[in-house]
Amino acid sequence: MTEKKPMLSAPEALDILLSAVQPIVETETVPTLEANGRVLAADQTSQLNVPPMDNTQMDGYAVRAEDCASGNAVLKVTQRIPAGHVGSPLQPDTAARIFTGAMIPGGADAVVMQEQCEAQGDSVIVRHAPKAGEWIRRTGEDIRAGNILLFRGTRLRAQELGLASSVGLAELPVVRRPRVAVFFTGDELAMPGEPLKPGAIYNSNRFTLRGLLENLGCDITDYGIVPDSLEATRDTLRTAAAEHDLIITSGGVSVGEEDHIKPAVEAEGRLNMWQIAIKPGKPLAFGEVDRGEAGSAFFIGLPGNPVSSFVTFLLFVRPFILRLQGVAEVLPKTFAMRADFSLPKGDRRNEFLRARINPSGGLDLFSNQGSAVLTSTVWGDGLIDNPPSNAISPGDTVRFLPFSELLY
Repeated sequence: MTEKKPMLSAPEALDILLSAVQPIVETETVPTLEANGRVLAADQTSQLNVPPMDNTQMDGYAVRAEDCASGNAVLKVTQRIPAGHVGSPLQPDTAARIFTGAMIPGGADAVVMQEQCEAQGDSVIVRHAPKAGEWIRRTGEDIRAGNILLFRGTRLRAQELGLASSVGLAELPVVRRPRVAVFFTGDELAMPGEPLKPGAIYNSNRFTLRGLLENLGCDITDYGIVPDSLEATRDTLRTAAAEHDLIITSGGVSVGEEDHIKPAVEAEGRLNMWQIAIKPGKPLAFGEVDRGEAGSAFFIGLPGNPVSSFVTFLLFVRPFILRLQGVAEVLPKTFAMRADFSLPKGDRRNEFLRARINPSGGLDLFSNQGSAVLTSTVWGDGLIDNPPSNAISPGDTVRFLPFSELLY
């Protein structure tokens, strides 16, 4: 009798997936305004200093610090410098009225904020003894010309786009979007808007998975609900493999007579991994579907239960797709937090418990951790990564993965 192999741990499974990734090499250039969420394909170097000149951080008066050493100096105001205008060199015992962002005139070495000054006709009383450099932003203090501004593999967010535009980058080279095919198995599935027949359920996974894929910037082909047959499953796998980097399915990866994903993938390619020692999400499959001389498409089969599908996507599919795009750091940040609940007995598998942050800064646990209880994912703020057989008492420190780290 063949000895049954132990199930893989979550880290072992993730290592298998990430080790297999062959990052997309095709790139395209897009306007910086349209690059949100894309992955940078090449380092970007600044051609200029930011700020490009010394400028003021405050509305006030540009002065020579030595002229204001008394802390009660009276200076003649000889010019007014709004942002975007260039003033004249400042003469001794004079001041320039200046506004935030305006260039510091030659001769000035400090700015005194207007709240510390009193205007009197064409003069100003400076009731402060500034130090040289006070309230001045120096040329290049943010960005120096010639320095790398953004590195290849950076996933571009709003702040990266702002940084790129601050040095005049109107376009950015990015990795081609991943092409992902999805389909769903189960004769019991129906779409919202259709009447539910006896024994039928609505296909929530289609909406959840498509939303998650859209968050990751994928080009999605949705083949819908595929009939529960080996032939139909194999046909769809072949069609999907032809034009896609990755095929994702939901349902049909268990061992029942109507679960056709595993034998279909094995017939059309190979299965490199199946079953992980986690809860929810044990029946997770990973492999490849052949496409002749063009190589193969990656395949990930997710469980059919809604929470299992959701959790396994966050833990395994998300980092896989990010690495496919060339992102180096794909693991989410985790946080040590206080448990404000009791879990008398841990499961023999690594559990991912739905929890939310309470007003006192601790974690509350959703009352029903069932793999079909989708309300737990809406109620919760994230997942507690609980080791196998680990009981939790109030006050214990647990490892928390917030959804904000997992959904994008």
